[in-house]
Amino acid sequence: MPCIRIIPILLIRLTRINYDLPENVQVTIKVYDLLGRNISTLLNTHQEAGYKSIVWDGKDDGGNSVAAGIYLFQIHAGDFIQSKKMVLLK
Repeated sequence: MPCIRIIPILLIRLTRINYDLPENVQVTIKVYDLLGRNISTLLNTHQEAGYKSIVWDGKDDGGNSVAAGIYLFQIHAGDFIQSKKMVLLK
């Protein structure tokens, strides 16, 4: 089961998502608003086992800045799925 941590980098309005994969798997990481709409697909690729990190810059898939507020990110790695809440401050 992957280990996941969210590290907000508030000074530069970025959020870093750290995760550790115990095996090689397909990984998808998406950001959703509270209504369940897909805001951004951060990652959708096969990755090798190991410690990984990805940054969300507070933008949607079209490159537009999103409003400050509460968002959810979901990581899907193999059979593992987990969602976590994060707050975007501006």
